[in-house]
Amino acid sequence: MENPGGVTAKLAVLIDADNATPTVIEELLAEVARYGTAHVKRAYGDWTDPRLKGWKDRLLAQSIQPMQQFAYTTGKNATDAAMVIDAMDLLYTGRFDGFCIVSSDSDFTRLAARIRESGLTVYGFGERKTSKPFVAACDKFIYIENLRSGARARPVSSAPPRGLSDDADLINLLRRAVEAASDDEGWANLASVGHIVTKQRPDFDPRNYGYPKFSDLFAATDAFQVERRMPGGGKTAVVYARDKARTDAL
Repeated sequence: MENPGGVTAKLAVLIDADNATPTVIEELLAEVARYGTAHVKRAYGDWTDPRLKGWKDRLLAQSIQPMQQFAYTTGKNATDAAMVIDAMDLLYTGRFDGFCIVSSDSDFTRLAARIRESGLTVYGFGERKTSKPFVAACDKFIYIENLRSGARARPVSSAPPRGLSDDADLINLLRRAVEAASDDEGWANLASVGHIVTKQRPDFDPRNYGYPKFSDLFAATDAFQVERRMPGGGKTAVVYARDKARTDAL
């Protein structure tokens, strides 16, 4: 993601190590790089806890700063409190364009909402068990399961998965977005469509359906025409889609 003027977004990545797995950190930071540059990378936890020993090598390899937080008493999550305090301190510096909150813990729902209230973008990273309120509080939410190196995306040339074309909620979501972004002939730039869909469903991701790209998912639904154009003789293709139902009515 870039800011107006082509400036790469400055991001702060805050990881709840008590509630995240170190095995996917490389893939996670690669995903973060799609949206901007991580100027701050911090992981919070009680590093004296043997359960966090798997983090050490990952922190060193990825230059992530470990933030020590002792558990003061049983049943209270001091790590969450420390992470929230640091997030607010970083927010008030005015140096960042967005935050990446890595946790499946719903306790960060209000933090995400507060950062957005300040006009910054919030990217959430967590497992599918993450509560809906936390997901909805983020501008975009990425499921960790989609980032695992063992995950296999569906080959683009394969047949649509059974039930995809019959998924009324998915088709209607995409159709509404295409209609909102379409020109007089019904064609919509998929980049614009993607922004509209994400605003409605922050956790929407073509990888949830087994496809690596938005355009692949569109083609697989068999409900849209998908067309690649080279505007102005450029070298980068722009992908457009049009609802087949509208085409048939012409």
